Amino acid sequence: MTKLDKAIKTGRRLTRDGVHAAETALSGGEMLQAAGDVINARLEIMAAGMTDPRKVDLKEMSLMSTEKVEALSASASAMGKTFGDIGGRLGTSVMTEASLASRAATAIASSATPAGAMQAQYSYAVGWWGRAAAQMLTLNSELLKGQAEALRPIHKTAVANAKRLKK
Repeated sequence: MTKLDKAIKTGRRLTRDGVHAAETALSGGEMLQAAGDVINARLEIMAAGMTDPRKVDLKEMSLMSTEKVEALSASASAMGKTFGDIGGRLGTSVMTEASLASRAATAIASSATPAGAMQAQYSYAVGWWGRAAAQMLTLNSELLKGQAEALRPIHKTAVANAKRLKK
């Protein structure tokens, strides 16, 4: 892969990450609006039940807790999976980098000339910089994806409740 191809691939990835971040921000805004609508509707239901206990909507009152627990559990599960996947990938990257550093140290130590040692050190440093940048881009992408996946069940529940309670 040429440097130009790599730059184009990286540019596309950054664009996708930007789109995902914007979509998640919009989804978060939609979720906040829906949550406000749900809170308002449920406060009205609670007020009606306080003024006339016969009007208490017990089904809706019980949903207030169970839906939150379900949505937050699904969100926590998504976050746990994301962090587990990231941890596994980072662990593999650390082992790979340790191996590359060991090979670089061997190349530096076994160089016949100071210029050869400097070249080996330079090659490792430039390679490390590229690998570190790629890993940070990957980490950023994974965190954005994880954020969206963690928000999804809460968003879904809030929006569904807002729609249902508008009736």
